[in-house]
Amino acid sequence: MTKTYVIFHVLVLVSCSIALLAKTHPKNDAKYVFTNTDSTSGWSPVGFSFLFGFLSVSWTMTDYDATAHITEEISEPEIKAPWAISWAMGFTYGAGWLFNVVLCFCMGNPATILASPIAQPVAQIFYNSLGKSGGIFYTVCAFIILQFVCFTATQALARTFFAFSRDRLIPGSKIWTIIDRRTGTPLYAVWITVFWCIVINLIGLGSYAAISGVFNICAIALDWSYCIPIWCKILFNKFEPGPWTMGKFGIFVNVWACLWTLFVSIIFILPTVRPVTAQTMNYACAFLGAITIAALGYWYIGGRKWYVGPLIEAEIIPDTGSQDQPAGEKEKEFEYGHEWPHHEI
Repeated sequence: MTKTYVIFHVLVLVSCSIALLAKTHPKNDAKYVFTNTDSTSGWSPVGFSFLFGFLSVSWTMTDYDATAHITEEISEPEIKAPWAISWAMGFTYGAGWLFNVVLCFCMGNPATILASPIAQPVAQIFYNSLGKSGGIFYTVCAFIILQFVCFTATQALARTFFAFSRDRLIPGSKIWTIIDRRTGTPLYAVWITVFWCIVINLIGLGSYAAISGVFNICAIALDWSYCIPIWCKILFNKFEPGPWTMGKFGIFVNVWACLWTLFVSIIFILPTVRPVTAQTMNYACAFLGAITIAALGYWYIGGRKWYVGPLIEAEIIPDTGSQDQPAGEKEKEFEYGHEWPHHEI
């Protein structure tokens, strides 16, 4: 499914860019695209408006670690996984920047786009440039791409939830680690994460300000989860390089990653519009405080008593003791080894 998504995404991106450039008349000129600034946030200087735009970029750049979640299922993961992440980063930066340039050339007057009855500005650009049929087609394609992203994000979330449950950090861990015999997957862990994603997103029906704070805190939390091991690597210097390494250049990348994450975390908790009211307030700071207090409270009250880190599991395969066992029988025993109970080491 992921392979299909990648091919589909690239085809849509390339064909959409070509169609927009070919069908849009007139286009904005290069001076407007690369030098014009239009701030309506109330912040001064105007550069703050540019910084607030990093949220959508940060969301785009958060799922490049999806390769790390399937390293147990690919050959030579110590080489292929970092190469895949690096190529994904490079392609996303390059293709994403070029597509934004195309949209700026073809969007016309941004005030008109934002005032349109269509709630999605990019869909309005598609409609203005490509007509009704083309606009609907590429808008549907965009939602299909978004759904594929949700698939990979759900996969990553469920895997994380299952891993913490397996290591006994999450309440009710015995339930969430049950493996369904038909699918070979932890269905309870998958559906509990899907349930809470739905519940949290329902906040958007009641308050746009509240759901915006959720989106901001998610970007902050994801970036922090990436930088914590990087910071530990820098601080404790106990990292053993594998076969794929950036050499001496790696330390500069690590330091920059931590500094950049600290910088955007500050930007993401600032209100994007001034003067600040109850409707324009960025509640990410409140969510961040609440989550931190809850996590620390759970850790000190009980989590530290039973969580000891990742638990290693091994399968015990009984030895039949028969010297006359036909060829292939032992391999069959290993293949169906999940029939026997697991034992922790």
